[in-house]
Amino acid sequence: MDVINYIISNWSLIVSRTGEHISIVGVAVGLAVITGVPAGIAITRNRQAASTVLYVASIIMTIPSIALFGVMIPVLSLIGQGIGYLPAVIAVFLYSQLPIIRNTYTAIGNVDPALREAARGMGLTWLQRLRMVELPLAVPVILAGVRIAVVMNIGVTAIAAYIGAGGLGTFIARGISQTDPRQLITGAIAVSVLAVVADLGLLALQRLMTSPGLRLRPADAR
Repeated sequence: MDVINYIISNWSLIVSRTGEHISIVGVAVGLAVITGVPAGIAITRNRQAASTVLYVASIIMTIPSIALFGVMIPVLSLIGQGIGYLPAVIAVFLYSQLPIIRNTYTAIGNVDPALREAARGMGLTWLQRLRMVELPLAVPVILAGVRIAVVMNIGVTAIAAYIGAGGLGTFIARGISQTDPRQLITGAIAVSVLAVVADLGLLALQRLMTSPGLRLRPADAR
């Protein structure tokens, strides 16, 4: 009951923190899509480059988020941005690279070679084959990578509260420091709900952008 009363009395603050959270994740993952999808496509043409890029992205994923934030503080302090919004966006951007690049690489690489040959036989250039054949087939897997990146980084962004980035993690951080279970539970619930809503929304987008002939059953789309 105390938690419910806290949520009701602080609803406007929760909405504001949710907006901050969405802003960090949205900007970072959006930039990751802009860079990661072309990178995933490019490395399909060179196996050695693919191994190197995926290895580097995998190493980044192994770095604890709090450590990555700590490393960026002295670096970004040189431009007066050691804490706050910018380091949070950079960290989420880096963590988003692996699922997006890997899924793009896998999706393009798994296109049926017979379809490529048919497109080549029709006289399509590499870019035309990519745009008209490969990408439409790869969309479901690419968007699955985006879903993974978004849901995963909603949790990572909660930790960004410790470097002054705001977001829903503020409730969790204050709940721990002030030994206030109301704030701690509120933050945990809000982050979880946001992750579920984002996942369902992106799943709907994934189905919408998938060719009708390729649409999977809900169980398979995951």
